[in-house]
Amino acid sequence: MCLAVPGQVVNVADDPLRTAIVSFGGVTKSVSLALVPEAGVGDYVIVHVGFAISKLDEEAARRTLQTYADLAAFGSPEANEG
Repeated sequence: MCLAVPGQVVNVADDPLRTAIVSFGGVTKSVSLALVPEAGVGDYVIVHVGFAISKLDEEAARRTLQTYADLAAFGSPEANEG
């Protein structure tokens, strides 16, 4: 199974590989934008193994991130008390 995660581009380096810093809910990682050359600061991208593989709109990104947060909360020990 593969997992791709949405993140927001916060900085793009001026290098031939189009490296960017992407924020995943506050956690930042260096990501290649080589496959999505149109992506820029503020855009949301889907990231898989260190590469942005597509852009997506802000609403879709927010829905996906909320789903991940809901799943994480569901699996937390606090959610299973009772």
